[in-house]
This record gives sequence, C-alpha cells and structure tokens, in this order.
Amino acid sequence: MADEKAQRKEPEGAIESLGTTEVPRSKSPVHCLTVIGQIEGHVLLPSQNKTTKYEHVIPQLVAVEENPEIEGLLVVLNTVGGDVEAGLALAELVAGLSKPTVSLVLGGGHSIGVPIAVAAEQSFIAPTATMTIHPLRLNGLVVGVPQTYEYIDRMQDRVIRFISGHSRIPEHRLKELMTRTGDLARDVGTVLVGQEAVREGIIDQVGTLQDAMAAVLRRIEQRKGVKPGALHDRAARGDLADGGAEGAEPVLAAAGAGRSRRRSPRRRRPLEG
Repeated sequence: MADEKAQRKEPEGAIESLGTTEVPRSKSPVHCLTVIGQIEGHVLLPSQNKTTKYEHVIPQLVAVEENPEIEGLLVVLNTVGGDVEAGLALAELVAGLSKPTVSLVLGGGHSIGVPIAVAAEQSFIAPTATMTIHPLRLNGLVVGVPQTYEYIDRMQDRVIRFISGHSRIPEHRLKELMTRTGDLARDVGTVLVGQEAVREGIIDQVGTLQDAMAAVLRRIEQRKGVKPGALHDRAARGDLADGGAEGAEPVLAAAGAGRSRRRSPRRRRPLEG
C-alpha cells in the first residue's frame, strides 16, 4: 500500500515542481540541456520571470564532462538573453567540453544566447526561430565617465571575439549587424530569422530536433569508431551507451542531441579579463 502511494506521488511531485508529467525514460548516450527564458546572473530576477540559473547549469556541464555514461550533449535554446558574464561562462563551458556537442535554436536565441548557440561543435536553427544581434546594455546606475564606456567596449569585444571565433561570421560583419538601424523599433541591431542566421555564418544550418539528434549521434559514432547508424537502433543503443544518461540529473537528463560542426582551434582567441 505504501509503495502504491509513493508511485502516485512521484508524477504528482513532477507536476507540482516542473509543471509536467513524468517523461518516459530510455537509454541514451546524449544529455539534453535546455537554456530557456532569461539567463540569470548575479542578480536574482523576479519570480514571474522564467530563468536559466547559471549556478544550476554549471554543475550540470561539469557532470556531463565527468560522467562516462554521457557521450554527447544537445543544447536546446529558447532564450531572450540575459546576464552577459553568466552567458559567456556557460558558452565557455560548452566550448570546452571534450565530448560531441550540438545546439538547436528554437523560438529564439537572442542577445547573449548567441555565444551559447555557437559554442557547440555544430549548430542548428529552426526555420521560424530568430536571433537578435545588438550592442551590450547596462541596467541601473551608470556613472557618466570615460571608464564606463571603455568597460562596455571591452566587454562587447569579448562577446564579438567569442562569436566570431566559434562561427563563420567575420568580426567586422558582426559589428555591422550590431549597429544597424531600422530593424528594431527602439534600438539598434538586427533580427535574423532561420536561414538568415545561416547565411550570415552565425549558425551552421537550418534544421529540426531530428536533424540535431542525428548530428550528435553521428559524432558519437565517429568518436567511438562504431558502424554508422548503430546508435539510431534502439536495441543497439542500450549496449553502446551501457546505461545511457541516467547518471545525470533527472531534470536535465532527457535524451536529446545537438549539432555537429567542425571547429578550427586556430580561430579561438583568448578573452580579456
């Protein structure tokens, strides 16, 4: 009787805490990480805001690197941006993983979400998804001295160098998109939709979840040296994954896949402090 009550409480707890029923689990070598809402940094955002908290995501990415049962990472983004330093920290962690990584932009991957999207080895964007490229902004009290503007320029250069170093868009073109007028109603910048982001060289290709999953599984197969398509076979997946991604946190360990992009180490550039 007690076991039956416990079983009933598990899906009820998932509904209360996550707003969803329990997701069916299957063995998979891929860990899915979602970046949604606003990326929360050092300042706590209001409770009505949907946020991705960097103090939650950083341990997840470290666990992905350390867990031998996880062989690839899929990053799914639908974010409006947020804290610049927190976003760059997540992007650097994704770029520094030794395992295959793929990203998929759904809905929107705006502002500081752009570096996270391009940090993966291969990136996808849905046909209807958008990416907003704009200059950095500061909230709150701003001291009107030259040092403030120099600080903004230096931080913006860090973002530009990271995006350019992990994608195909040149720095001068990225700056042009950031300062374009006429695209945003009350700001400067550019909104790129689906294929436009690919054409500019920010994202690798237009695709769906199926494409992103296939890409990350293909990269895992290449790394393991197994027969192409073996991981797509559910029966073989359990043997190859040897337990799947159940070792990860249950909230973020849903089976997913990312993109595949070959990144040249020579394009990486060190960021200033």
